[in-house]
Amino acid sequence: MSVSPQAVKELRELTGAGMLDCKQALEQAKGDFEKAKEILRQKGIAVAAKRAERATAQGLIQSYIHHDGRLGSLVEINCETDFVARTDDFRQLAQDLALQVAGANPRYISPDEIPDGTKGDPKELCLLLQTFLRDESVAVQDLITEAIRKTGENIRVRRFIRFELGGEEAS
Repeated sequence: MSVSPQAVKELRELTGAGMLDCKQALEQAKGDFEKAKEILRQKGIAVAAKRAERATAQGLIQSYIHHDGRLGSLVEINCETDFVARTDDFRQLAQDLALQVAGANPRYISPDEIPDGTKGDPKELCLLLQTFLRDESVAVQDLITEAIRKTGENIRVRRFIRFELGGEEAS
């Protein structure tokens, strides 16, 4: 099936994927944008899995302070190179994660960190499993996977902390 350059451009603008990837996804989906987006998402998951073991020694620490000054968070997010750490997309991901930590109050990064006997739903306790506050159709892990696909580098949340004025203790 032939795909118009306009359709490829539109899918690229929606997803941030490369032109060739968008063209191939549209051809595979026979022009269906939703199917093409799902194909690109699955491809991003595969790319992330391949990069999962690569070292992440660069990155940045991002803060979020709520407008009333009573709530804040710090997040350390790592990537492979300082080049990626300085990009606007990476900085936006870090800001989104800091907002997520402040707003959703996760206790752990991933389910494998939850101690035995801990009560609660892992989807509420773990940052990576939570739905993203700004778009509830997306999980936080999906945001990171998308960033991995765009940058071509492994990205990890190393640690975070949340502060609340008058709270029992930082988490």
